[in-house]
Amino acid sequence: MFSTAKLLDLLPFSMRNRLDPYLDALAVVRQINDPRVLRSLGPAGLRGLILHRGHQSVLTDIPADHPANFAWTYPADHHEMSDLYARAKKGQWVSEDLPWHTSVDLENLDLSPLPQALINIDELEKMMGVRLTAKERAAYTRDLTAWMISQFLHGEQGALFAAAQVTQAIEVFDGKLYGASQVMDEARHVEVFRRYLDQKLQRLYPVNDHLYTILDSLMGDSRWDIKFLGMQIMVEGLALGAFGYLHQNTREPLLRQLLQNVIQDEARHVHYGVIALREHIAGLSDAERRERENWCFEVALLMRSRFVAYDVYEEHFGTRLRRHQFREYVMTAPLQREFTQLMFRRLLPNLRDIGLLSPRIAALYEREGLLRFANGRSAIHLSGEQLLRDVSGRGVDAAVGVA
Repeated sequence: MFSTAKLLDLLPFSMRNRLDPYLDALAVVRQINDPRVLRSLGPAGLRGLILHRGHQSVLTDIPADHPANFAWTYPADHHEMSDLYARAKKGQWVSEDLPWHTSVDLENLDLSPLPQALINIDELEKMMGVRLTAKERAAYTRDLTAWMISQFLHGEQGALFAAAQVTQAIEVFDGKLYGASQVMDEARHVEVFRRYLDQKLQRLYPVNDHLYTILDSLMGDSRWDIKFLGMQIMVEGLALGAFGYLHQNTREPLLRQLLQNVIQDEARHVHYGVIALREHIAGLSDAERRERENWCFEVALLMRSRFVAYDVYEEHFGTRLRRHQFREYVMTAPLQREFTQLMFRRLLPNLRDIGLLSPRIAALYEREGLLRFANGRSAIHLSGEQLLRDVSGRGVDAAVGVA
């Protein structure tokens, strides 16, 4: 009996590529076993993965639903969050102080924002059976960099909106004060990533369908702790890994300084999420905690496996390489492997500390080869400076196994 993959291989190239996005979306849905998680992510998945709402317009209306919590006595009610707020005030920085005069030479692959050793274009050429010219390699590298930073920018806009929602919804008043500082941080991150794309890369890509699905789901969920989990722990935690890895490996000085500043802020944001959630999670029922464990696991897999630059693929290789082949190439490239490792080194210890890494769910992470990251230090034990040191020694040579 033919497998589905073999049957699809019999179809014409263009038809196979048109079907692949829907089959990919189906694979995402089929891996969700908890019906409550499916109800939470399903409508957003329909809008993001099937209807491609993030690609349809420059403006998208996403319904937001949450209660706003007012504290009329303005209590000093959480010492740790008060300390974090004090750190946030001292840690503010001005985007204009970055070295924007830096010239970014996109034709010089040795000084590329995204190092060639991480992209593994040789493997891509082998799959296509052709050799790319130096100009084609530079164009692909430039556009892949622009796509990646575009997703950073879209994620920061989601973080901006989610931080504003959480500031309203959290019941701890010191948490509201800190949350306001995070709203400012996120606005600054949107500003600097947008400016880098406008001035240095001259390119902005649409939001990735899978990132759109997550943002859509978070904005519309009325539960404040799900917003916290999704943005402060999942999106921000995984972004910390991506930012840290790119900061360590980029040879472009402006991008390196930009990321260093952003990482300092993001370290506080994830710390905030861990503080706010650990007591709340401990007070949930077994069923509620199980749902949140499942939700985090499914979102983690979604973020690990599905962030593929299909927009760049269609521009550069859409007539020469099948869509599923490009996905396989991306998922096995050194860039993706190292991103995955560093992202989950940031995520799993935080899930452990807030009480969402029970033996039951730990077995599922172990099945995916991710549990080995659970013994590291969580966000409450890592400052921005420590995070930057934490990735030292994991540069390009280490990433690709060069002695």
